[in-house]
Amino acid sequence: MVSKKLNMERFSLFFSDIKSETLQYYDALVAFMPKLLLALVVLLAAWFIARQVRRLTDRKLKRQMEDPLLAEFLATMIRGIIFIIGLLLAFRILGFGGITASILAGAGISAFIIGFALRDIGENFLAGILMAFKRPFRVGDFVESGAIRGVVVALNIRDTQLKTADGKDVYIPNANIIKNPLINYTIDGYLRYDFAVGLPSGSDYQKGLQMIEAAVLKTQGIIKKRRQPSAYITAISAGKVDVTVSFWIDTFTTKESAEKIRSEVIKNVQLALEELFLEE
Repeated sequence: MVSKKLNMERFSLFFSDIKSETLQYYDALVAFMPKLLLALVVLLAAWFIARQVRRLTDRKLKRQMEDPLLAEFLATMIRGIIFIIGLLLAFRILGFGGITASILAGAGISAFIIGFALRDIGENFLAGILMAFKRPFRVGDFVESGAIRGVVVALNIRDTQLKTADGKDVYIPNANIIKNPLINYTIDGYLRYDFAVGLPSGSDYQKGLQMIEAAVLKTQGIIKKRRQPSAYITAISAGKVDVTVSFWIDTFTTKESAEKIRSEVIKNVQLALEELFLEE
C-alpha cells in the first residue's frame, strides 16, 4: 500500500513537472508571438514598399535620364536595399540583432568562405554596376559578345538579356561581357553593310561602278548624304573583277529592319548589273 502511494506521488510529481514545463513553453510562445507577428508585418511592409518604390523610381528615372537601362538597374538596386533594411529590422524585432551583429563582426573566415563560394554572383553583380554606369549599350542596341549576337532587351543584376535574330532569349552573365570583347553595332545609330559582286572581264568597269552606286542610292532606308554608298574594285579573279559594295543605315530613324533594307539593296544592284550585261 505504501509502495503504491509512493508511486502515485512520483507520477503526480512527474506530471506536475511536465505541466510546469509546458506552461513555461506556452508562456514563452505567447510572449514571442507578438514579436513574430510584428516581424512578419515589417517584412511584408518592406517588400510592398520596396516594390512600389522600385516602380515609382523606375518611372521617374526613365523620364529624367536618357538611358532606360541605367534607370531600370538603379531602381532594382534601390528595391533590394529597402528589402534588406526591412529584413534586418525584422531580425532585430525577433531579438536576433545582437547575434547578427556578432556574426557579422567576428565571422571573417566564414565571410571569406561564403564570398569565395559566391564569387561568381558577386562578380556578375559588380560587372552589372560597371556596365550600368559605363553604358556600353542601351536597350534596343544590336550587340555581339563572343559567339552571341542579338538586340539588348534588359540589364539585370546578374545577367544581360539579348534577343537573337531567330527569337531566342539569351542571358549572358555580366562578368562574361566585361571580360570579353563587346561589339556594339548600333550605339551611334549607324550600321554599315558590305557585300561583294562580280563584273565580267572586259566590261565597262567605270560604268558598272556608277550603275551599282546609283542602284544603291535609289533604295529607301539607306543614308544618302552624310555617309554615301560606295562601290570599288577589291580584287581580280579569273574571268571577273571583284567589287565590294558598301552602304550605311541609320537605325534610329529607319522604320524597316536592316536585313530587309540590305535585301532590297542587293536586289537593286543585281537588276542594274543584269541591265549592264544586256547592253554589252
